[in-house]
Amino acid sequence: MPRILIVGGGYAGFYTAWKLEKWLRAGEAEVTMVDPLPYMTYQPFLPEVAAGSIEARHAVVAHRRHLKKTNVLTAKVTHIDHATKTATITPPIGEPWEFVYDIVVVTAGAVSRTFPIPGVADQAIGLKTIEEAVAIRDRVLTNFDKAALLPAGPERDRLLTFVVIGGGFAGIEVFAELRSFATSLLKSYPQIGFDDTHFHLIEAMGRIMPEVSLKTSLWVIKDLDQRGAQIHLNTQLTSAVDGKIELSTGESFETDLIVWTAGVMANPAVVRHTDLPIEERGRLQVRPDLRVGTEDEIIADAWGAGDITAVPDLSGGGVGGFCVPNAQHAVRQGKLLAKNIVAVLRGEGPKEYLHKNLGAVAGLGIGTGVFQSGKFAMTGLLAWFAHRGYHGLAMPSWERKLRVVWGWVNNFFLGRDIVSLAALEHPRAAFEEFASRPKPASDAAAPAKAPASAAAAAKSSTTVPATKAAPTAPTARTPRAPRKTAAKPAATTAVATDAAVADAETVAAK
Repeated sequence: MPRILIVGGGYAGFYTAWKLEKWLRAGEAEVTMVDPLPYMTYQPFLPEVAAGSIEARHAVVAHRRHLKKTNVLTAKVTHIDHATKTATITPPIGEPWEFVYDIVVVTAGAVSRTFPIPGVADQAIGLKTIEEAVAIRDRVLTNFDKAALLPAGPERDRLLTFVVIGGGFAGIEVFAELRSFATSLLKSYPQIGFDDTHFHLIEAMGRIMPEVSLKTSLWVIKDLDQRGAQIHLNTQLTSAVDGKIELSTGESFETDLIVWTAGVMANPAVVRHTDLPIEERGRLQVRPDLRVGTEDEIIADAWGAGDITAVPDLSGGGVGGFCVPNAQHAVRQGKLLAKNIVAVLRGEGPKEYLHKNLGAVAGLGIGTGVFQSGKFAMTGLLAWFAHRGYHGLAMPSWERKLRVVWGWVNNFFLGRDIVSLAALEHPRAAFEEFASRPKPASDAAAPAKAPASAAAAAKSSTTVPATKAAPTAPTARTPRAPRKTAAKPAATTAVATDAAVADAETVAAK
């Protein structure tokens, strides 16, 4: 029975495994999926998670719950040697081992692409994982809590200034959602006014959201401007050291939250450690039928899909002739990839991937959205419903769909939950603060001597008073001779005290 190894459990990897379970006959192949995370993240929901509109756990899909026939390994693939058909699997605990496969499917996705701008690596946060979205939400709430206790001034302004880098779909959506979130928080923080909050989006190009028409993008800029959110076009970030934003236009201000959404790149942990062909932009080279290779050469038993690959866009709408890295392509490629693998296993030919973009839809906060399909565009409330309807249906499995939709219904009647769980970053802090610890050996020995000292003090108190009670006259009037004689009782007392200490130590020892 052939062994199929799927490297990565994101959109493409999850859907490939999910559909293979459906279409493979019993005993036709053994499927193993390896991913360092135990779930697939539905990334279009990350902006709403960051704004508190969706519960974080509802935006992810547990691998083991929905992949019943797949061998799921929560680990990393750190090397692929297709010449020998072996992959190195590195678990979080224990030693790496070699996995021998017959067919490999590379769907390891993409990571945030950054540039060597001072301060970005230390201060910014991406928007590719559910953990990042939750951290952004908690930071906004925590900053509101802190700012509410401060008088007007630079520190308060820094806490209430939020910056997003990148004007693509992800950047605009999280920027607009955070603006909507902050506005909704004002009623719970009477110490903070609308004008106290500051939102800046930095975009190096001359427009935002290239997936929609220029007219639609201009409407988005105008709408955000009216909501108190500023977009800086043709502007580059030059420095973010210690949260101080410096722009190519000369503007400068300080912030406590920088969200980086300026592009992605193929997962370097995989593409840099394989003998499979990689194209000039660092992506896995894939044919239109999703087999690894070029037009002239096919790498047998190697497949790829999703953001880590350079899949030719046969519709002609892709940038540079390739499919853009988004969920729309990754999901469909995963489904086709599963069909093609099954077809090849049964001696049939694979089909080429062809998908014409049906449109783009984005949420810009509660009640506001944009929808673009060809020349047709829709904005406002109807577009927002279209956004939620599309992504609600696109969420894999009815179990996840129901959780997301039920959360939306709850929020409609009850409002967003505004509790910050920032303490999750250090969950043991409260326990450690008050936890009792064993005393050092030197300190532990001290209590054993305490009873001896007490016994000595008690013994001394019975002897010393007799000596102290004798002289009632002032010491200055006491002659020399009597003073020499009075020294004897003191010596006797000292001897008695030493004896008492010795006796007490003996008792304590026993």
